[in-house]
Amino acid sequence: MIDAPQHSVGTNQDIASAEVATRFSRLVRDLVWELHPHMQRRVAVTLDSDLDRDLGLDSLGRAELVLRIDRTFRVRLPDRLLADADTPRDLLQALLVAAPDRAAVMNALPAAPMELPEVVAPFTAETLIDVLAYHVRSHGNRPHVLLWRGEDDEQTITFAELDREARVMAAGLIEHGLTPGERVAIMLPTEAAFFEALFGVLFAGGIPVPLYPPFRRAQVEDHLRRQAGILRNAGASLLIIGSEIRNVGQLMLGLCEDLRCVETVQAFSRAGSIEQIVPAGPETIALIQYTSGSTGDPKGVVLTHANLLANIRAMGEALDASSADVFVSWLPLYHDMGLIGAWLGTLHYGVPTIIMPPLAFLADPGRWLRAMGRHRATLSAAPNFAFELCCKNVRDEDIKGLDLSSLKMLVNGAEPVSPATIERFTARFAKFGFQPEALAPVYGLAENSVGLTFPPIGRGPIVDRVQRPALSRDGDAKMADPGDATALQFVACGRPIEGHEVRIVDEASAELPERTEGRLQFKGPSATRGYFRNDEKTKALFDGEWLES
Repeated sequence: MIDAPQHSVGTNQDIASAEVATRFSRLVRDLVWELHPHMQRRVAVTLDSDLDRDLGLDSLGRAELVLRIDRTFRVRLPDRLLADADTPRDLLQALLVAAPDRAAVMNALPAAPMELPEVVAPFTAETLIDVLAYHVRSHGNRPHVLLWRGEDDEQTITFAELDREARVMAAGLIEHGLTPGERVAIMLPTEAAFFEALFGVLFAGGIPVPLYPPFRRAQVEDHLRRQAGILRNAGASLLIIGSEIRNVGQLMLGLCEDLRCVETVQAFSRAGSIEQIVPAGPETIALIQYTSGSTGDPKGVVLTHANLLANIRAMGEALDASSADVFVSWLPLYHDMGLIGAWLGTLHYGVPTIIMPPLAFLADPGRWLRAMGRHRATLSAAPNFAFELCCKNVRDEDIKGLDLSSLKMLVNGAEPVSPATIERFTARFAKFGFQPEALAPVYGLAENSVGLTFPPIGRGPIVDRVQRPALSRDGDAKMADPGDATALQFVACGRPIEGHEVRIVDEASAELPERTEGRLQFKGPSATRGYFRNDEKTKALFDGEWLES
């Protein structure tokens, strides 16, 4: 058991605190041993153990710990503790002064729905800059992003506000010497500044390079050093960083030879505004997206305005998207699914979009569901683990009154989709109005902007059962009998989006027949031209006109 703090027994308050500390100690120990059974005999779990290094609690483990503390002691710990707490003692100290949790954290009944006139998407726009300009010109005061700041607190960002702040940002970038085609790294959390920075870079003629911000303040320096390889590969000349880590961020200047300025959005916003945006065309690079695992061997996916708009429009066709939709997202903005799928896609269609920080979801997965219910969301998306967290950690009392019947499509992608997760999620939330046919497993990859295959709306998930011996021995996906307990299960991820193709090939790149195991290749207007400044990886990516997945 964790060594609980010693209290002198003399008052009821002392006794109560000691009891809380003892229960807290057991809770931490039990979770650590549950997640890491091998630690029971080898690791001492103490109040001063490092949550990461000693106890092996990553972001999901921390989220689980905070949720268990909240429920066991009926309190609401601050979300920031997920990132700021270093030891169990930090959490215990916060627990001892925490305010009681309100029984109804948030009434899940819908808020007054947004009654907005429908608008036509700019299908003739050739760049993202053109898309925003169209919306500003046609309906500048229309709500674009509702930035989540709390259960009943959202900051509305209109198209006109985004355009105005991006012009201010662009002026600052140009004043700091940015020239067209230079790369600008953006390392910002989910806040208004991120949206302003990305379009500010585009307006100034630069190329945005989104990077994920540090999760824990105590590890900022290590995080920045890990990102140095990406910055060097991108040849970034400027780095836009959060004000809370600006001072530490200056160390990047000595690690990246092309980097000449590390500053905050506020520092770049002191030069007035620009009237004339630097021109861009369909083949202008709009984004360099570094894929997961890029820190050791950076692979920056080069995407043009034409690539992004082709993908956004093809996914929109698959989703039957329009400005009548409402999208809710907690996905990270530095990741293609959150950046392109959730934000830039809804920007194109004029869809009001509720965006919350990933940390808010991890601290309480019920917030995602409540936000969808409150705003009568029709669309949302998340990786498979998010659906599992909802099944595991959301209680009926957390979502009392929730109605998910408005959802047209709830996308499950970005990581392997589990048949068991699909079954659990649909069964768990059926009584809250969730329709099984709304769950849509999809497949995509950064090299195709983001989306590649989507199922038809309303079809519902399809799980294919395959004979295990035939697949493992011969690569033959023979259908298994209903009673075959050894069968492998695979979730169908739909068909290629409009204008795109996929095929399965053998080692000699010869196309294989149906139900045969092989390599997946793809092509289409969303596909990248290659990796930035990485000829070797780019060469390996292409097989003639086809790209390897």
